[in-house]
Amino acid sequence: MADIRLAEHVFAPHYAAPLPMVVATRTTLRSERPLDSASIAILMPEDLFEVLEYAGDDAWGIAPAHGQVGYIAAAALAPYVQ
Repeated sequence: MADIRLAEHVFAPHYAAPLPMVVATRTTLRSERPLDSASIAILMPEDLFEVLEYAGDDAWGIAPAHGQVGYIAAAALAPYVQ
């Protein structure tokens, strides 16, 4: 799966439009789904997180402020309100 914004640059069997959410509680961005996988970054409340897919209790997506892709606990997210 790839972000729809990359469709002109990357071939993927599926594309997803990012769903903007806001981090509600401090959480760890992980490289893989297991809770003991490598930590990529710490996301703080009010950070933007663009969800590309929900998988069980986790959300996979992009932390734009960090320029990283990974998994976080879906419960750490809240709706993004402009």
